[in-house]
Amino acid sequence: MGIRTGRIAAAALAVACVLSVASCSDDSKSDAGGGSTAIAPGNKATGAPIKIGLFNPSKGPATQAGVTTGKNAAVEYINNQIGGIKGRPIEVVDCGIDNTSPESTISCANQFVQAGVVAALDGFNAESSAAMPILTSAGIPMVGQIPFNTATGALTENRVFFGPPPAAFLVGFLQSLKQANKTTLTLVNSDLPQAHQVFDNLLTPLGKQLGIDVKSAYYPPAGPNFTALATTIADGNPAAGGLMTAPNDNTCNKLAQALRSVKYTGTIFLAACTEFIDTLGAQAVGAQSYSPVWLPPAIESAPEPAKTNLKTAQQFIDNAGGTAGFYAYGTFSLFVDFAQALSAGASTEVTGPAILATLKGLTDYQSFLGPKLNCGKATSPNCTTDMLLFEVTADKKTAPVTGGYITPSPEVLKLIPGAA
Repeated sequence: MGIRTGRIAAAALAVACVLSVASCSDDSKSDAGGGSTAIAPGNKATGAPIKIGLFNPSKGPATQAGVTTGKNAAVEYINNQIGGIKGRPIEVVDCGIDNTSPESTISCANQFVQAGVVAALDGFNAESSAAMPILTSAGIPMVGQIPFNTATGALTENRVFFGPPPAAFLVGFLQSLKQANKTTLTLVNSDLPQAHQVFDNLLTPLGKQLGIDVKSAYYPPAGPNFTALATTIADGNPAAGGLMTAPNDNTCNKLAQALRSVKYTGTIFLAACTEFIDTLGAQAVGAQSYSPVWLPPAIESAPEPAKTNLKTAQQFIDNAGGTAGFYAYGTFSLFVDFAQALSAGASTEVTGPAILATLKGLTDYQSFLGPKLNCGKATSPNCTTDMLLFEVTADKKTAPVTGGYITPSPEVLKLIPGAA
């Protein structure tokens, strides 16, 4: 591909820092559903509970309330609808972490060891690598959706991630632009060292490989001027522009509104945000965002069983209250895939090593809201590289731009440790 491996590897670490810290930040608004609905009795779990840890980004400046919403909804569904794990309910040791502090992650890891959890679920933790020595020594596997910390995602020992690596979203997005014959792109991000590394060392070289002219601009994290940002993006009328990462949904909302106000006509890209779809209504049409799982605005396009499962997830998430959106659905599907995979496994042991062996042995496994998974790769902790790039097609509706999943180029991903 003509990109030096060392350069890509270094840039990949930056991708994780930017994606993780930015994407896990606080949502200032709630996008929960419209209230409780009656749920028919299901298969209630009994017996001794199975303790599971959760690294929950609920503290500090980078909170993500959707993780709590997804966890609460998933526990209700798992314990009272599908019979827990082999008939036993799960009990979550919910430990709040500060996504900017490795010390809080270390504290939670020690708490999990003391509590005797059999696995630790990663709630999109930017500092998850700080926990790995403690968890590995105690035989507690880390299980997640996306390894937002690339140091965690670069290795395979004692960890499994059901979703794609962070780099897959970047590569998949650029591939989609190329396929649509869109050859100019301007993206803005917080003025942080990691952001500069991503643009300079990864995004720009990848753009050159694909024939896309990539430009970048930066804003002060504490107080972006959205009109100025929108004007910068619109300058020269690039085919696509927006945010590769976002500190919260409110940032996406304001930038999208500003881009519309300056009459920008290109494709607006808004990272993993979802709230803008409701906030902008018809004005959101044409904007794009990414996800590892199917989300409610795209339910009409979702294949089975994701369509049916999405209706179930939406019902339980609505009943849980609180913040919904991408992180709630990602967390819900993480918990459910964890429980269902272990229930279907042959092992009757519920220990860390047995759990790790079962999950790494998953082959052609249909995930709850995402693609089929093949885990246990020698070079990657991720069970898939497939990602979804959604485009708003009508008022409060989205559809994948390619009709389904995008599989990023293996030739590019293999240059990034742990990505393929």
